[in-house]
Amino acid sequence: MFRRKIIASGIALMLGAPLSAFAADGADMLQIRNEIKALRQSYEARIEALEQRLQRAEAMAGKAENRAAQLEPIATQATASTPSNAANAFNPAIALILSGTYANLSQDPADYRISGFIPGGEIAPGTRGFSLAESELVVSANIDPNFYGYLTLALSPENTLGVEEAAIQTTTLGHGLSAKAGRFYSGIGYLNEQHPHAWDFVDAPLAYKAFLGRQYGNDGVQLKWIAPTDTFVELGAEAGRGSNFPGSERNKNGIGSYALFAHAGDDIGTDHSWRAGISWLHNTAKARAYDDLDIAGNPVSNALDGGSKLWLADFVWKWAPNGNVADRNFKLQGEYFRRQENGDLTFDTAFANSIDRYSATQTGWYLQGVYQFMPHWRVGLRADRLDSGTVDYGAVNSANLSAPVYNPSRNSLMFDYSPSEYSRLRLQLAQDKSRQGVTDNQLFLQYIMSLGAHGAHKF
Repeated sequence: MFRRKIIASGIALMLGAPLSAFAADGADMLQIRNEIKALRQSYEARIEALEQRLQRAEAMAGKAENRAAQLEPIATQATASTPSNAANAFNPAIALILSGTYANLSQDPADYRISGFIPGGEIAPGTRGFSLAESELVVSANIDPNFYGYLTLALSPENTLGVEEAAIQTTTLGHGLSAKAGRFYSGIGYLNEQHPHAWDFVDAPLAYKAFLGRQYGNDGVQLKWIAPTDTFVELGAEAGRGSNFPGSERNKNGIGSYALFAHAGDDIGTDHSWRAGISWLHNTAKARAYDDLDIAGNPVSNALDGGSKLWLADFVWKWAPNGNVADRNFKLQGEYFRRQENGDLTFDTAFANSIDRYSATQTGWYLQGVYQFMPHWRVGLRADRLDSGTVDYGAVNSANLSAPVYNPSRNSLMFDYSPSEYSRLRLQLAQDKSRQGVTDNQLFLQYIMSLGAHGAHKF
């Protein structure tokens, strides 16, 4: 009996050892399975997060691509104002823009003026007949990992060479910030930053001529911030020498001009995109000379000392079926200007030298639409209007200068053909009523040819 108990106990012991081992092994396997499950869930969560980030990045890239696609063919070969990320980014890229015009003008361009507005800059419609328009030579490259630089030289039809832009720009500030220093076109408005070869018409709108002397460039610094949002938001500030119209050379230390601007834009579906903005420019003028006519119609030379404040509002809307600009697209563009100037005006600096107070509030706008109705072919219409507003020459000079009562205007129609993204041929017809009592019927033929590498213009 005792022997049977020993045998039974031995058998139970032998059977119990594997069972306990099996129980231990089962617990280990369960733990391993739980760990694998936790790892799988963790990796799936990380993969899902990465996929969401990829989708957001693709969406933002798609918006940027759509905005870039909205640019006209010739504009995609424009100035090198955007840092390059190419493999040879440290090798300078060289670009050349060749342009020429034929002008048939019913009025003598030597007598051109905008009635009621103090002139400045290059505002005349050009010479009659064949002429070489302004050509541009652009050199640009990354300087090092922190800076990018570009130079734009303008070759005038009069065989003079000028520096249109020469600036450096940061590339690594981060947080949407970038800084620029040197000579550059201001970020105010919409059209101002674009070089003439990227314009949709042969010449600048009347408002740009009257208030900015065609286009506003400055020697100074610029700080710009782009918000990290799906909607495009850009804020910028500038400080500069302010020697160009509506400012003047002051020959003194300090800052002569300030500018602030804000722009916003977005896509609406795949067919539409827009951008709108508001800007402010302040300049100080010192003996800003200009030629005018006195109350009897005699030519005189005057000078202005004072401040000039300009507000701008701009809007652009673009449409292309399914975002494809190659076949058809339409662009509606407009800007509104309002300027206030106050100071002292010297009448007839050569003889009378009569000084009195001066104040003026004047406005202007333009609206244009450009339609590409089939590949390579576009048609455009632009309306320009200026309001001479209220001008006060003071008690003394009012006897010599008459307050303006005329509102200049102009209407332009253009057709252009772009055989490729590197070339454009254009016909433009315009009826210009900038001068009171005078209508100038204008016909322009223009070619624009692009050689070399170019960065794309903005939206």
